[in-house]
Amino acid sequence: MDMRLLRYFVAVADAGSFSRAAQRLHIAQPPLSRAIQQLEAQVGTALLDRTSRPLRLTAVGRLLHDQALQMFARMEDVETMVKAAATSTRRRLVIGFVASTIYARLPELLREFRKMAPSVELVLIEATSLDQITALKDGRIDVGFGRIRFEDPAVRRIILRHEKLIVAFPMDHPLASGAGPVSLRELADEPQIIYPRAPRPSYADQVISLFRDHAIEPRIMHEARELQIAVGLVAAEEGIAIIPDSVRRARSHDVAYRELAEVATSPIIMSHRAGDRSPELALMAAIIKRRYESWGYEVPVALGEEL
Repeated sequence: MDMRLLRYFVAVADAGSFSRAAQRLHIAQPPLSRAIQQLEAQVGTALLDRTSRPLRLTAVGRLLHDQALQMFARMEDVETMVKAAATSTRRRLVIGFVASTIYARLPELLREFRKMAPSVELVLIEATSLDQITALKDGRIDVGFGRIRFEDPAVRRIILRHEKLIVAFPMDHPLASGAGPVSLRELADEPQIIYPRAPRPSYADQVISLFRDHAIEPRIMHEARELQIAVGLVAAEEGIAIIPDSVRRARSHDVAYRELAEVATSPIIMSHRAGDRSPELALMAAIIKRRYESWGYEVPVALGEEL
């Protein structure tokens, strides 16, 4: 999407009128109206209820507004990070991560790292598992936390653990309040929301394979760009989603969760450059081992090898 159109849309949504938004943006109202119409054409539906005063967002408009604000905040974070890196002389550990690992106790590992190495600058970059492999080889990140297995001789991969998968339902869905686990057969005709849309292969392909391994062709309704959008679409009653168990912590007021009857997991994978023996990487591995032991997780043997 055009970033200019998104900024115009957020300005109109926040102002509650085209005229006030145009004043704040220092542009005329007609081109602002045309810009919003262009964005709605790209999305394929109305984003604003023009019959209300002040203007109100449609359901899709609210979803886009929330995601746009998050994206702008991330862009500001990246700008701050780059500026800080340009002037910093401290040792750094740059970590790539997929969004779902934030819910899978990654923040607790990072907090302990900061306590153990206060002189090391931690830099966090959200990136898909595929992008992490490229970033590791290019030297843009030092370690990655993802969910997809990729074979590359330049990258060492350690499966930290396998996380259980569950089902996210709209709160009023007939299956949302059932007792016990729900089977994939019961989900066969349900509209599925998968993520991410690109790049592929990705976690979306893990979910598709899960159904196909049980001779079920999933009915895919939406391919969302990221996890938060997928869960938001579930809340908007657009379908259901198969998600990692830890994600249930993020949203519970308008989404219901149930266990799967079938055994289904998604790996949490730590990747780093082959042959990297930096003290920062060794410390991260030691922290993971210690915390996994305290949480009752099985400690991967590979964490102690070559680090």
